[in-house]
Order: sequence, then structure tokens, then C-alpha cells
Amino acid sequence: MTDLPQALVELHHVSKHFGEGETRVNALVDVSMSVAAGEVVGLVGPSGSGKTTLLNVVGCITEPNEGRIRLNGDAVFDGRWQSRDLRRLRLEKIGFIFQTHNLLPFLTATENVMEVIELAGGTGRAARERTLELLRYLQVDHRAAAMPSQLSGGEAQRVAIARALANNPKIILADEPTAPLDSERAGIVMDLLRRIALDHRAAIVVVTHDESIFNRFDRIFRLRDGRLVAVDVTKPAMPEASLA
Repeated sequence: MTDLPQALVELHHVSKHFGEGETRVNALVDVSMSVAAGEVVGLVGPSGSGKTTLLNVVGCITEPNEGRIRLNGDAVFDGRWQSRDLRRLRLEKIGFIFQTHNLLPFLTATENVMEVIELAGGTGRAARERTLELLRYLQVDHRAAAMPSQLSGGEAQRVAIARALANNPKIILADEPTAPLDSERAGIVMDLLRRIALDHRAAIVVVTHDESIFNRFDRIFRLRDGRLVAVDVTKPAMPEASLA
């Protein structure tokens, strides 16, 4: 009997509203979903459908009003946050990738990645070796000494992905990571994310409006008015080779 992949993201009947009375907005309504190790899934839907709210709930940034959340097997929300130090929880469990790379402009590519490792307590030679390992993995180590202003858009996004992987998180959340890229570079970024999911047995959740990358997902969760209205199962093309 084949073992099923471990569920790294589990949401059970999660709801979130903003405001009260006539001004109340139901951002999420009774959402249940799971994402397994090695899986890349998309969150899609019209503006205001709850995609970003859902990503922020999974990222322990926005507190739900109801429901339960488990990340990497640990209960993190059950009527209230189960950890007093959400910053540490995010640092240890989750990697974030944004629409813009958000690299610190006064640090080199190497220093931008090392900063995350050092925030988690890593220091010295080990932190630098881990950083260079990631830059090599993402094939951007030749730009290790470059400042963000000297990087192309694709190079900067790869450094940002290296930073998201700095502490080897099992959950990676990406908010419109291909929005500033043309279709060819968007495909390259999505292929990188798929290789990361497979190589590191990570669960990757991507918010997107970019229909050109829909065929890169294992599943697509469709949201409307805060509700999960459909789940599409796709058959993404496998990367030709591992980046490891």
C-alpha cells in the first residue's frame, strides 16, 4: 500500500470577516482545504474573492474568526492562535515570495539571503555556505555580490526565492510571483517552484490572476465571495531535471 503524501497545510471550516453590522464583509466563509508535501496549488478568483486573505491566514498574518489550522502537522489556530510568538512560527515554518522581490536595496544578493538565516539564529560560515548553496541551486550564484539594482527582474526574483528557502521551510506562500514577468519568465519561475516542491517535499500555495501558468499547478482552488466554489485537478508537466 502506497503512503499518501503528508498534508502540510490543513484548514478546517475557516471563516474571516471584517467589520460588523451593515459594514461587515465576509472575506472567507467556511473554507476547508489541504495541501500536501510536493504539491503546487493555485488560489484563483476575481478581485475581492478572498485569495489574499486566505494566503494571509495560512501565513499566520491574519487571524480567522472561526476554524482550525494545522501547518506541518502542528495546530497553529483553534479558536485562537496556539503560539504566542507568531513571528518565530512564520520564520520557522513558512517562506514568503511576493509580487515584487522586496530585496533590501543596500544589501547584496548574498546579504539579503543571509539576513533571514541570521534572524533565525544562524551565524558565520554556516550561514554563508547555506546562502551560496541556495544561490547555486537557483542558478544565480554568479550574481552573489550584486546589488538588487544590478539584477535583472528574473535574477531578483530568484534571489527572493532563495531568501524564502533560507530556513528550509516546508510551506511556501507566493503572492502573484509572476505578475511583473513576461510569459516565458513566468513559466521559468513556476518550473523553479515545482522543482522546489519536489526536491524539498514542500507545499507551495500561489495566488495568481495569470492564466498562462494555470497548467503548472497540481490543483486550482477557485474562490468567489470568500467561498471555495471549485477545485480543479490538473496534470502539470514535470520539470526536465532537478535543480539540486
